[in-house]
Amino acid sequence: MCLGIPGRIVTVDNSEDCLATVDVCGVKRQINVSCIIDDDHPVDSCVGEWVLIHVGFAMSRIDDDEAVKTLKLLTELGEAQAEVEAMRGSLLQ
Repeated sequence: MCLGIPGRIVTVDNSEDCLATVDVCGVKRQINVSCIIDDDHPVDSCVGEWVLIHVGFAMSRIDDDEAVKTLKLLTELGEAQAEVEAMRGSLLQ
């Protein structure tokens, strides 16, 4: 299963190489945006866009609502995973 993490593009770092900086919950990373650009959406128009990121590439554009819902779900999954790990740690051996 592939998991895309929502992030908002904050700057275009290199238009020629299609590199941009994205903010994912306050963490900034450089990603490649070549998969989401075309004649109607050039690289310089990406700033402010929400995208799904997988292995350093923006795979698709998403709207604000989808980004918020996905981030909430990922947070809930992380909390559930922490609970499962805590329960595993408390099992009697």
